[in-house]
Amino acid sequence: MLSSLRIASRRVATPRLAAVRYASTWANVPQGPPYSFAGITEAFKADSFDKKINLGVGAYRDDKGKPYVLPSVRTAEDKVIASRLNKEYAGITGVPEFTKAAAVLAYGKDSSALDRLAITQSISGTGALRIGGAFLARHFPGAKTVYIPNPSWANHAAVFKDSGLQVEKYAYYNKDTIGLDFEGMIADINKAPNGSIFLFHACAHNPTGVDPTPEQWRQIESAVKAKGHFSFFDMAYQGFASGDIHKDAFALRHFVAQGHNVCLAQSFAKNMGLYGERIGAFSLVCADAAEAKRVDSQVKILVRPMYSNPPIHGARIAAEILNTPELYEQWLAEVKGMADRIITMRAALKEGLEKLGSKHDWSHITNQIGMFAYTGLSPEQMDKLAKEFSVYATKDGRISVAGITSDNVGRLAESIFKVTG
Repeated sequence: MLSSLRIASRRVATPRLAAVRYASTWANVPQGPPYSFAGITEAFKADSFDKKINLGVGAYRDDKGKPYVLPSVRTAEDKVIASRLNKEYAGITGVPEFTKAAAVLAYGKDSSALDRLAITQSISGTGALRIGGAFLARHFPGAKTVYIPNPSWANHAAVFKDSGLQVEKYAYYNKDTIGLDFEGMIADINKAPNGSIFLFHACAHNPTGVDPTPEQWRQIESAVKAKGHFSFFDMAYQGFASGDIHKDAFALRHFVAQGHNVCLAQSFAKNMGLYGERIGAFSLVCADAAEAKRVDSQVKILVRPMYSNPPIHGARIAAEILNTPELYEQWLAEVKGMADRIITMRAALKEGLEKLGSKHDWSHITNQIGMFAYTGLSPEQMDKLAKEFSVYATKDGRISVAGITSDNVGRLAESIFKVTG
């Protein structure tokens, strides 16, 4: 009898236990907003028109609209594979042959910064920004607030907030002139509390394509120095912007030459086409070698629990290119070729619009630089481009010039002309 009661009791209890067991732990997790390019990608794929144009892609495309692997990268990778290297871990700060060469590329071979630099390989430019944000949140002696341009790359604010920093914005883009709001930028640099952190795009500002001139950079540096601000440079497009690695690094090198101990996030996604290899570097210029050694130790403390150490394959490819004279010269020519194609497409679009009789001033298309361009088109006009002409890009009027080809630039110009008049 007792045994039967026990059995009955267990049978009654089982459903209640099952209900508790299967209640979802994540029932209250909210749906996040879609990735900024998700809607563009879906709409583009759903469009059956054979001459549709995708100007939302954030990666370089060749003149046929296809992904491009640099020949120098192919050669370097073949050499790396043929070397039959082992797959042991890199150190916490990465492949030394890569980081040393990355520093020379950014700061210049004769820079005084090279002897007092703390540098680590990172998970591309995003990872470099994340390490930098975490380092500043932990060790920056002033207010833990970083000022970024308005607008800036969409991920900047997210990376820095997740790093533990507060994010504020400074004036950068003037929608009326479709150019730089230089006066507003200087005013905001001057208004910020002394010793603030300012993030600057070294070249090819994303998303506007609007860069300060060398003379404007000199004035920006003077304003930053007068306020004692700390400068954080993001350089994702060295060589890819103008085709000249030295010209694209002007702002960074000028600040260092003027005595600023800056920090830098580098990416090799665009200028080597190593998007999926996730190769980058984060560096801090220190007062001297002893300070650099202490800073390096703290960077390692940050990296170790974050991802332990970085991937080696892409770093070996980049190191092979940067440290082999013949490959390095080949790469310089190839990255200039990519930059020149972008510049040519800008000129062709402007010329096409002018030939169609557009009364608008399209000089901003060629004045801007890099992969992205702010067209000045409104969200309504961008909507019309997509729905009526199968031209897809972000609602803010930003287009990826890499998506323009010799075959589609004429139709693109016609589409913009019909939308803008």
